[in-house]
Amino acid sequence: MDNATYCYSTDYTPLTTGKSGRKVGHSTVINMGTSEKTPRDYLIWSLCNTLYVNFCCLGFLALIYSVKARDQKTLGNLREARECSEKAKWYNILASGWNLLVPLMVLAVLVLVILYMKSHEGSLPFFGEQGFQGFFSHFQ
Repeated sequence: MDNATYCYSTDYTPLTTGKSGRKVGHSTVINMGTSEKTPRDYLIWSLCNTLYVNFCCLGFLALIYSVKARDQKTLGNLREARECSEKAKWYNILASGWNLLVPLMVLAVLVLVILYMKSHEGSLPFFGEQGFQGFFSHFQ
């Protein structure tokens, strides 16, 4: 159907009043939310650190702040949620560092003991009377 044969109704009112194609005096606003990101709560990481049971219960402290961050985010208090989120993140970093440090130290001591015992070809002087003094004399 072309425009020449189409008849407009008599109650036709134009949507625009000028050449720009916009209504005069009206504007459309689209609310996109805030530009700041919502803080993370690190809940899964905190649960893993809590279950590993680490030094000074750092994982448990991280879990407490993670839950507080989630609660504050739910209530809409983003400033408090961000503060709790930062605390949870740093407690998780400390707990994860401790979780990695202890097994690495145990492994290093085990390797040193095995290397010391191999250097004495079959004898086990490490377990004798002079064992500890001889072992530590290598590091002086």
